[in-house]
Amino acid sequence: MFLKILNYLDGYVTITLPEECLEKFVNMATTRGIYLWGITNAAGNQVALNARLRDVQPLRHVARMTRCRFHIINRSGLPFFIGKLRRRRALLGGALCFVIALYALSSFIWFIDITGNQSVTEDKIARVAREAGLYRGAPKRSLDTAELEKTIMQQVNDLAWVGVSVDGTRVLIKVVEKVLPPDNGEHPVDIVALKDGLIKEILVLSGHPLVREGDTVTSGQVLISALIPPPEIEEESKPNAAEGEAEKEQQLTLQYVHARGIVRARIWYDVYNEIKLEEQVTKPTGSEITKLCMKIGGKEIILMGPHQVPYVHYTEHRDVKRLPEWRNIKVPVEVITVKYTEQGTYTNKLSRSEARRLAETQALDELRSQMPSGAKILNTQVREVKTAGEEDIVRVRVQVETLEEIGMEKPHQQDGGGSGIVDPKHGNQADGNQNNH
Repeated sequence: MFLKILNYLDGYVTITLPEECLEKFVNMATTRGIYLWGITNAAGNQVALNARLRDVQPLRHVARMTRCRFHIINRSGLPFFIGKLRRRRALLGGALCFVIALYALSSFIWFIDITGNQSVTEDKIARVAREAGLYRGAPKRSLDTAELEKTIMQQVNDLAWVGVSVDGTRVLIKVVEKVLPPDNGEHPVDIVALKDGLIKEILVLSGHPLVREGDTVTSGQVLISALIPPPEIEEESKPNAAEGEAEKEQQLTLQYVHARGIVRARIWYDVYNEIKLEEQVTKPTGSEITKLCMKIGGKEIILMGPHQVPYVHYTEHRDVKRLPEWRNIKVPVEVITVKYTEQGTYTNKLSRSEARRLAETQALDELRSQMPSGAKILNTQVREVKTAGEEDIVRVRVQVETLEEIGMEKPHQQDGGGSGIVDPKHGNQADGNQNNH
């Protein structure tokens, strides 16, 4: 491998000479330290061999001494390539201009990627970066990554960390958003029912329960209220009026908390499904064809593929690639790849038992998609819906009973199911406390 590279850098020629002169020619050249290789048969009574460019002149003396004549049929290597370039100055100038243009374009930013954001939009981060000097076409030498990170952090309040890195003509902005701490209970929150059901278990950690085990609740009904009522007053004796009024004011003070608890209820799901015994279905046949076209403005030019789709029934998948914008200039050129997949029509026939199993499976899958991940199935009933006459349709109804958590937090509202306590002297005590909050 090293010898091939060395021969290419030095340059070499391929010569032909008569076959009867080969032995004397090679022996005399070898004794003079001339390296020959690649000896092969040529047209007629000739042989071809390779020699370095610097050995051509000594080989002429060898040819005269052996009374042989050789002819150069091919020239290879770097010296000959440079000689061709010297004669083709336009090509050399074009290559030089291309290298200069490529170097110049590589000194600008052409791609900007933003990763790590979820709630903060890319447009907001890109707008702040643009104001700080980062945009498509910006020179890389004017980009200060540390200053850009600081600017984005200061102007986008929802970010906890920003990292900017440059990779060639691409800038990658990595961000980490702030994670807000959980609600510490400063604002009143009720536990409401997520769906209809029959209360099976209730465990109150904080707040005032408004339902008990065995109660039927509807979606949105308050289960545990954030409003804790004052304790009931048992008047065993009648103190003086001033002390009694003060004690009553103290005990009628309402308290608002962040309601917490676990409420499990029995939930019923009901799904109906039907399957035909004979049905026309379509599925891919395995045949597909691809068309490649270029769209310039409103004109579409087909570069590869058919002009008309050869399938009667087919699906179409398009992949459109556009040139990136440069300084808000959109280049109206698109490369479109369209893949057509042939679809065949088939008749799917099922027996009644197969259709029933399929209908049950589909109904159960639909029910599972409606259930939360922690739901516990207590009972499942499957029955076939019969009709008066024979039909080519199998109908089933699936009913499932589950035990699941139905509590959901919701901000407390004055009319959202509180304790309903009213102080005859001060009016609605709950409203007054709520306004104070």
